[in-house]
Amino acid sequence: MAEITAALVKDLREKTGVGMMDCKKALVENNGDMEASIDWLRAKGLSKAAKKADRAAAEGLIAIATRKDGAGMSAAVIELNAETDFVARNELFQSAARKTAVAALDVAGGVEDIVAASTADGEVISEMVTQLIATIGENMMVRRSASFSVSPGAVGAYVHNAVAPDLGKIGVLVALEGAGDQAALQELGRKIAMHVAATNPMSLSTDDLDQANVERERAVFTEQALASGKPESVVEKMVEGRIRKFYEEVVLLKQAFVMNPDQTVEQLVEAAGKELGAPIKVVGFVRLALGEGVAKEVSDFAAEVASMTGGN
Repeated sequence: MAEITAALVKDLREKTGVGMMDCKKALVENNGDMEASIDWLRAKGLSKAAKKADRAAAEGLIAIATRKDGAGMSAAVIELNAETDFVARNELFQSAARKTAVAALDVAGGVEDIVAASTADGEVISEMVTQLIATIGENMMVRRSASFSVSPGAVGAYVHNAVAPDLGKIGVLVALEGAGDQAALQELGRKIAMHVAATNPMSLSTDDLDQANVERERAVFTEQALASGKPESVVEKMVEGRIRKFYEEVVLLKQAFVMNPDQTVEQLVEAAGKELGAPIKVVGFVRLALGEGVAKEVSDFAAEVASMTGGN
């Protein structure tokens, strides 16, 4: 039997919003397995979480850079972390984030390649960050990056909770291929990027969706449907209906467009292609939220849990 620690109970509570007693029971029933416990709570109707939610946060900035390349475009988004939110308002830090994003436009690799690259004024990014650490007095790092390059086409960009142009808490890029007017394509991409910022889809299409996620949802839906006491043939139809609904919630092209819920993103793109006189294809998107997935320190939670669980 796995030890059900205070930290485990707290983590499950933060991921699901369910009370501590139920969280502990779920962990006990599933031998401390976090994912199985989340599914157990959902099957019992205690949690409506559709997917994992990591509340841990780091400070800093998301920065975006875009560039027109003839009939195409390039775009990059990076996350530059620091220890406090105050640093995000520092002009030196903001400048460093912008320079890093611009440099990332010409880097094919990941973060290791970006920090080894040079800014437009010839400064190696890793050295620039080291100097910034010495100047400001906080630990900093380039944590994540992503980029797109399309031709012909455009990349739409959007920054949410912006603190300055192209700098903020959430950065989204949407890459579109198409021979239509580039400015119109870029604006379409920007609108879809705003949608992505709001909805945080899991995948571009149903084919791209991790099948492990699909089977996980199917298992939960099946257990819920069976609990209703309906015949097996009805249960199967209920599950398939819920899977279709799941796709509409988490797949970008299947989602209802936030600016016009009467059409899906897929229908929006198809209509725009007809208007521009050339087919448009969404070839990719990326959404970076500041601090996403960063583990935070566990505070002394044992006394609270022990008082509500009898110390077990």
